[in-house]
Amino acid sequence: MRGSDDRDDSLFSYVRLEDRVPQDHPLRAIRALTNEVLTSMDARFETLYSAVGRASIPPEHLLRATLLQAFFSVRSERMLMEQINYNLLFRWFVGLQMDAQVWHPTVFTKNRDRLLEADIAQEFLATLMDLRQVKRLLSNEHFTVDGTLIDAWASMKSFRPKDGSGEPPASGRNGERDFHKEKRSNETHVSTTDPDAQLYRKGNGQSSRLCFMGHVLMENRNGLVVEATLTQATGTAEREAALEMLNRRKRGRRVTLAADKAYDVEGFVHDLRSRRVTPHIAIQGGKSKTGKTRKTAMDKRTTRHPGYEISGRIRKRVEEVFGWTKEQAGYRKVKVRGRRKAEAVFTFATAAYNLLRIPKLLAEPAT
Repeated sequence: MRGSDDRDDSLFSYVRLEDRVPQDHPLRAIRALTNEVLTSMDARFETLYSAVGRASIPPEHLLRATLLQAFFSVRSERMLMEQINYNLLFRWFVGLQMDAQVWHPTVFTKNRDRLLEADIAQEFLATLMDLRQVKRLLSNEHFTVDGTLIDAWASMKSFRPKDGSGEPPASGRNGERDFHKEKRSNETHVSTTDPDAQLYRKGNGQSSRLCFMGHVLMENRNGLVVEATLTQATGTAEREAALEMLNRRKRGRRVTLAADKAYDVEGFVHDLRSRRVTPHIAIQGGKSKTGKTRKTAMDKRTTRHPGYEISGRIRKRVEEVFGWTKEQAGYRKVKVRGRRKAEAVFTFATAAYNLLRIPKLLAEPAT
């Protein structure tokens, strides 16, 4: 018997929001981990808000919504609020009831920025990796470090001389500006949109662009990010950030650190060894124009160790973190201005990457 095409809207629903989400949905395991982290951070949230006044958007809701934005590649806060309004799965994950009013996009952005400026992202990542069930997934001896360029939320037209000279863009919504024969550098120019952004070129033959540099410290057992930071893009930023992230780790037994050829610098290798870190760094090698073998910072004895080959193979998994963060989470270009906010966004994106992978790793049989 054919059913009728009844289009009358019902006033009430007798199915709970919790029952509408399948028990085997991947977001259930992610939400359980997220709630455990947010519960541990409750005392930290209390310090960010006044005890009097009108109640704000709960910080837990803000952070869960930000995770959804990364998981489902939602390109803007306005679109995120729109989807939370009609998507029951999003409402369930955030913690909103079916009849609850969704926030205005500008209110959401303003309240979220409060959390970004308070180093909540770093604490969220640290708390996640400190969970009892997560700790057993991590290696405490073998790590990998690497960096990647993250485009700033600023155009090249905003990169103008610090002394105020220079021809401004033409009138109009997207006015043209002629850069022909104009020498531009970070010493003489600055972006009027985001002063923290730096002009940087990755290599010969590539274009210069305004960007930051994101860095991660990955453990080598399962490829999870244990530390993340974002700095201004400079030629020494990768090595300086690596030492900074290593300093955050608890000192203990000697560990190994894998890295690519950009880290094969004598001073950096000596700094690692002074911190009881064995460098498993790709050697630049090769021969110079004179035919002589180039000197490298690596001790030849390190490359003969069987662990060096293993580290060299596993360290390439760090590119999975950068690939997911840029393509899936949509952070190839940050949508905030200022290094501090950009660092918080990048760090939170790496935490989202971990949240996607941890439930799968926990479900695998122990080896």
